[in-house]
Amino acid sequence: MMQSAEVMAKTSEAQSVDPQAAWTAVLARDGRYDGRFVYAVRSTGIFCRPSCPSRRPHRRHVAFYDGPASARAAGFRACRRCTPEAVSAATRAIERVRAHIDAHLDERLTLAELASVAGLSPSHLQKVFQAALGLSPRDYVRLRRAERFKAEVRSGRSVTDALYEAGYGSGSRLYSDANARLGMTPGAYKRGGAGETVRFSTAASKLGRVLVASTERGLCAVQLGESDVALEAALRKDYPRAEVERDDRVLKPTLAAILAHLDGDVPRLDLPLDVAATRFQWRVWRSLQQIPYGETRSYAQVANELGQPRAVRAVARACASNRVALVVPCHRVVRKDGSLGGYRWGVSRKRRLLEQEKGSR
Repeated sequence: MMQSAEVMAKTSEAQSVDPQAAWTAVLARDGRYDGRFVYAVRSTGIFCRPSCPSRRPHRRHVAFYDGPASARAAGFRACRRCTPEAVSAATRAIERVRAHIDAHLDERLTLAELASVAGLSPSHLQKVFQAALGLSPRDYVRLRRAERFKAEVRSGRSVTDALYEAGYGSGSRLYSDANARLGMTPGAYKRGGAGETVRFSTAASKLGRVLVASTERGLCAVQLGESDVALEAALRKDYPRAEVERDDRVLKPTLAAILAHLDGDVPRLDLPLDVAATRFQWRVWRSLQQIPYGETRSYAQVANELGQPRAVRAVARACASNRVALVVPCHRVVRKDGSLGGYRWGVSRKRRLLEQEKGSR
């Protein structure tokens, strides 16, 4: 029977589900995707919610479906542990709202309209939506428009066409939010960063060499390493289509602030950033910036503070994705048992940073 299920899985897997995004959600046990799709494991014949606490299968065994009915039609049976067919009334209401938003991104959407779709009061919708997804309906609309815009420009559409296709009423609405959503202007994003000028400078620090790089809008890299040559090579690899040039004069104040922070003279760095990231990564990074100097948080604590207690692994990946050391203090996040965990620039540097901060309080 499983042989036929495997065949059916290959032919009937949901076309509306982005496999890469779905797999990321499954790895993170991201409850925000419950009700949006299910994943089925060919080796066991079982389908689950994305947030199922069971052990993760190998990717090659996984198929994605837009709902339990599709998975059952392909020959799979429901997981008894996460009961993917037992979706709450609130979850169904939220899914109706999300579907309505996706179908009407080119229209002006009000909270009252979305509440009517959900069958809830506006205040109750706001509450359950925030609790389930970690963001308000309004922010979800903005996120979906940004995601659609990026998908359109990746597919080859012009920026202007993609802008209106994504539901933006004007270019100013998109450009005003470009830094937070894309890490660069929409035109530069479409060109893979081509046309950007990235200036950098380096200096000696108590943690080795430090490189600081910036665009016109803010810092795009703060890296720690052993040599200027290696740091510059890594920067050029990160921005292969940008014009990368050394500019010690322009970056002297920024570099001085970072060195003073390393010496314990400036406890908090409040510098503008221009780093491409997902919305979730930005939420994690902003949370890290609120950790007081000299203190630490566990990955689980950060996930709880974001209202997504199951997203511990996703928090860890967001920390690992950080390219601006110290400004986004990912070194202040440790494992639940107090052990240091990983650090992009070396665990020994993480240990020294934490010792320095605790000793300077």
